[in-house]
Amino acid sequence: MIRMPPAARPERRLRIAFVASEVEPWFKTGGLADVVDALARALGRAGHAVDVFLPAYRHVRRPPGLERSALAVPVADPGRHDEGDVASVDILAARADGYRLRLVEHPFSFDREGAYGKGGADYADNGFRFALFCRAVLEAVRADGRPLDVLHAHDWQGALAVVYRDALYGSDPVVGPAATVLTIHNLAYHGWVPRERRGPLMLPEETYGDAFGVDLLREGIRAADLVTTVSPTYAREALTPESGMGLDGDLRARGDRFVGIMNGLDTELWDPATDAALPVRYALVADPGRGVAEVAAGKAAAKADLVDRHGLDLATEAPLLGLVGRLDPQKGFDLLTAAAPAILGSGARLVVLGSGHAELVAGLRALAAARPGRIAVVERFDRDEARRIYAGSDLFLMPSRFEPSGQGQLIAFRYGTPVIARRTGGLADSVADADADPERGNGFVFDAASPEAFAAATRRALAWWAEADRWSRLRARVMALDHSWAVPARAYLDAYRGAMALRR
Repeated sequence: MIRMPPAARPERRLRIAFVASEVEPWFKTGGLADVVDALARALGRAGHAVDVFLPAYRHVRRPPGLERSALAVPVADPGRHDEGDVASVDILAARADGYRLRLVEHPFSFDREGAYGKGGADYADNGFRFALFCRAVLEAVRADGRPLDVLHAHDWQGALAVVYRDALYGSDPVVGPAATVLTIHNLAYHGWVPRERRGPLMLPEETYGDAFGVDLLREGIRAADLVTTVSPTYAREALTPESGMGLDGDLRARGDRFVGIMNGLDTELWDPATDAALPVRYALVADPGRGVAEVAAGKAAAKADLVDRHGLDLATEAPLLGLVGRLDPQKGFDLLTAAAPAILGSGARLVVLGSGHAELVAGLRALAAARPGRIAVVERFDRDEARRIYAGSDLFLMPSRFEPSGQGQLIAFRYGTPVIARRTGGLADSVADADADPERGNGFVFDAASPEAFAAATRRALAWWAEADRWSRLRARVMALDHSWAVPARAYLDAYRGAMALRR
């Protein structure tokens, strides 16, 4: 037999299970859903077998052709404590694009108004709901009977899958050998179970929790073979008390088993050449002169449509600045509100789309009422309107106080829109200042979390916008950037193989 040299051997097909609370397009409240779906598809298209587990929420989108199988999970049923230590769930499976979607159906836990809470408050039993979900994932994998290579959990909702694998399934022939990876998408969300209510979690008393209770994300960090987060800069920031959200010590203790991998962008989902939400589709073609002209024409049509749609006053040519984001203190809406008078004073117009804490845009609403035609504030989740803002804006705003990775800046680039961003997390890894590097810059960066710094960066950006030729070249340059999932998917595969070696 001829033995292939190591470098020439084909990669072994891996069997991977994702444990996630959101997956686009089936259920989404934030960027986690986009990342889980896009990474799973990239891995599947590379030839690996990927199962993505998701709770069957009331509002989950169910694909056609679901196959149902019943499963007994060896935990107390959260809704029927008198039934003993066995919960019954159904696993619904269907093929998605590049992976198999598997919904965990348990009506008491997931058939609710919201995924995590309602009326602005979390459900008190969230820890138990997602504990059941994680146990169901492991039992479903065991029932398949095919050894798993990688168990990849996402955020605190999936963290107990990693913990349970070690505590309860370490000797199992199907689940036990798997390498465990936990990805932290945002350290601000932990998952917490008070000490007096931790019993039903079925965790060893001497191993997990502290005097106050169980922080589910912390326990996942301690248990995983490898911990990742969604950008290199955010990984470094997370090691500090200022940004570690109380987990910096646990992350530092993991040493080189904690790494940052920058998220990619689904370039098929986000493509102005095929985007049905836009009034005119456009692309950056290979011919430089024609490409710049086509982008300019497409963006001009998108801008005119956006201005007309929101009744903005652009009787004379003026820059249009857009922001799409969750209404959360993290996103820097207070900085925008404070900087808005200076931005409007330059002649610019603003369009803001967001959903969440409505009080965060109260100041912007007041400005919009006082200055009609200059600011449009749209308080809702609207996928198509977001696309129109990415395309129709001259500049995209991301004044985030912190940003683990960020998808907005990558989408804006894809649509030919330079970005004004605070230098933090994934924004620091993906937005390069055009004044500092006129040949390779793709946006305008500021450091201090202050309206003055934000306004100063905006003034610099508008100086570029006023020079038509230089602005056209910048716009074409950002559109030519490649932020597809090809490179991040390869980095995750390398991480998986490293974790597998550690497991062995």
